[in-house]
Amino acid sequence: MATDENILEVDSLRMHFPVRRGAFAKKQSLLKAVDGVSFTIAPGETLGLVGESGCGKSTIGRCIVRLLEPTDGCIRFMGEDITTRSQWSLRKLRRRVQMVFQDPADSLDPRMDVRHLIAEPLDIHGLGTREARRRRVDLLMDLVGLPKVAADKFPHEFSGGQRQRIGIARALASGPRLLILDEPVSALDVSVQSQVLNLLLDLQKELGLSYLFISHDLSVVHHISDRVAVMYLGKIVEMAGAEELYRHPRHAYTKALLSAIPVPDPSRRRRIPVMPGDVPSPIDPPPGSAFGRRINHPYLESTYGMDLTPMEIEPGHWVAPDPCALSLTDLARLGIDIYR
Repeated sequence: MATDENILEVDSLRMHFPVRRGAFAKKQSLLKAVDGVSFTIAPGETLGLVGESGCGKSTIGRCIVRLLEPTDGCIRFMGEDITTRSQWSLRKLRRRVQMVFQDPADSLDPRMDVRHLIAEPLDIHGLGTREARRRRVDLLMDLVGLPKVAADKFPHEFSGGQRQRIGIARALASGPRLLILDEPVSALDVSVQSQVLNLLLDLQKELGLSYLFISHDLSVVHHISDRVAVMYLGKIVEMAGAEELYRHPRHAYTKALLSAIPVPDPSRRRRIPVMPGDVPSPIDPPPGSAFGRRINHPYLESTYGMDLTPMEIEPGHWVAPDPCALSLTDLARLGIDIYR
């Protein structure tokens, strides 16, 4: 899946956290938040990363910007391996990869006015003269739809949607190539969500940006993404073009997520199957299919020792070869015989 044309390549990324189960426990366990994730993002592309809370989506974003030190794997940005680079040597990367967080109120310093909030990345990286930075801030405010009078106000004086626009302008200040968007609209009203999403699409066209769009809302992801990757318990279980994934999902977990999307039409009543069981703990997960264990699937034991790394079932459509989640027809296409 990796080529020289990709702006970002993530290969077999793992992020494990050591934990102790009790105050006096001697044995240390591992919480496998991300466990062997691989994907690529091309210039100008949006990859949507979806899944339930706790599946490891946000952890991946924090690993890419190196807020977390990955346990294993490789992260390449514009062909350069940034996995083990020191924090000091990452200053140049910080300019090119920026993050927009879920709650703008928590990511904006309440003691700084909007002008200084947006200009801070320029000050940190020493970009331009004082007058050039001022003009840059004015341009960014206009770009994200903020009036000039907002420059002298503070974050608490704005609505949630306006604060997210400030966060986006701040992320764009240093001229990034890639934005990690971590649930950027989940805290906003539905009407405001559409405005911010359309803004992100306009900015992408105008500035040639690439996005990693992290969300649990598949309807939102469908609106903005070119490709979608579905995560379950620290692993990607399916990845395809957005239209292909929504029309022809292969993995049972993907089908369950899609069936839960609300339909804005009272006359179209549908029965949504409830997925049984709970997500297994990511702390020292048991062997075999985590999805199969959740639903107590009869093929669970056959997955012990299996390599469930996604395989290409159709051009551009990747799915984990899990006998507990795929039809027998799809398993046959992948060359898997559960009766051996």
